[in-house]
Amino acid sequence: MAEITAAMVKELRETSGAGMMDCKAALVENKGDMQAAIDWLRKKGLSKAAKKAGRVAAEGLIGVSVKGTKGIMVEVNSETDFVARNDLFQGLVKMISDVAMSAGTDVEKIKQAKVGSITVGDSINDTIAKIGENMTLRRAAELSVGKGVVAYYVHNSVSDGLGKIGVLVALESPGKTDELMAFGRQIAMHVASANPIAVDAAGVDPAVIKREKDILADKFRQQGKPENMIEKIVESGLKTFYKEQTLLDQPFIFDDKKSVAQALKEAEGKVGGPLKVAGFVRFALGEGVERREADFAAEVAAAAGQS
Repeated sequence: MAEITAAMVKELRETSGAGMMDCKAALVENKGDMQAAIDWLRKKGLSKAAKKAGRVAAEGLIGVSVKGTKGIMVEVNSETDFVARNDLFQGLVKMISDVAMSAGTDVEKIKQAKVGSITVGDSINDTIAKIGENMTLRRAAELSVGKGVVAYYVHNSVSDGLGKIGVLVALESPGKTDELMAFGRQIAMHVASANPIAVDAAGVDPAVIKREKDILADKFRQQGKPENMIEKIVESGLKTFYKEQTLLDQPFIFDDKKSVAQALKEAEGKVGGPLKVAGFVRFALGEGVERREADFAAEVAAAAGQS
């Protein structure tokens, strides 16, 4: 049987919002499988929310570069938050996002791209040597449109286009560029805050929908609902799921009395043409990366040569 540690219980509590004993029971029941434990809590009605974002467990910066109808976003990780405030590191991340505009989103290709006489990979290694801390280019993403704009928003910004959360939003429209950029930034801010999983229901991964249906069906069975009613109740539950998890159905953060889809329709008059969200990308620094839980006192003792 897998060992259930205090750190695992803590992580599940932060992810699910359930009580400590319920989290421990869920982990024991599911042999330490975190995702299965989350599902178990939801089926029991003990989880307050299914938080989609991974636990932020790495430092560094998200870098964003946008030129007209194209935008690129990169994540560069460091060991500590101190480095994110370093001008040299900030310059490195900005340079990497600029290079990726032409190099594309393949991490290895970005690292092989030249900046003057050296590669991006060499620049990363030089910065590691100067700052004395490990750094990695973790991932990159790109959005583009034929006609319209790619807008962006960076949360917890330390400099233009650099921060802890980055969002790109592609808007297709023949409308006014300045109005599109302004509205696109609002949509990007909404995505940063609400963290949708897709633009609309059609864009949700079928595997995610199936999993949600199974969770809802099991939950209602445990509540004693008749089998012939479960399918209808599940479909109703899915509508709530889409409202919570898909961009166009979510209440707009700038006016929660309307959905994002309604805000989009209203904005068409201002931008001067039809408007469509062609896609979005959201990077939160360190999501899904596990960081070792350090015993600080033990590390200090070790550094001092104590046993």
